[in-house]
Amino acid sequence: RTLQPAAALMGLDGFILTAFILGLPANEIVLPILVMAYSSSTALVETAGLAVLGRILAANGWTWLTALNTMIFSVLHFPCSTTLLTIAAETKSLRWTALAALMPTAVAIVVCCATHAVARLLGLV
Repeated sequence: RTLQPAAALMGLDGFILTAFILGLPANEIVLPILVMAYSSSTALVETAGLAVLGRILAANGWTWLTALNTMIFSVLHFPCSTTLLTIAAETKSLRWTALAALMPTAVAIVVCCATHAVARLLGLV
């Protein structure tokens, strides 16, 4: 709920941002974390296929714009912790490591906000 206002500006919801933050160790766990949060489960759940996943997402208010902004954020956001640790080891600099995490995340936020604003402005959602 804390992340909801910031997420709404980007066309996402608080669960999505939470899943990305919790997915820092490995980006491939973002979607399972998100499904687990939406289904109020305490363990990773098996979805029987794309149709089931689609129903879970739609039941939680996802639109085409939510999906688009989630994809955009997924492609542009901070790298996983292993990559960040490698950057820290190679550069021996906390500054470069922070920049490697913050710069793509800032770009992701700006692009998602712009996409959301343009879609709203054009009345597409």
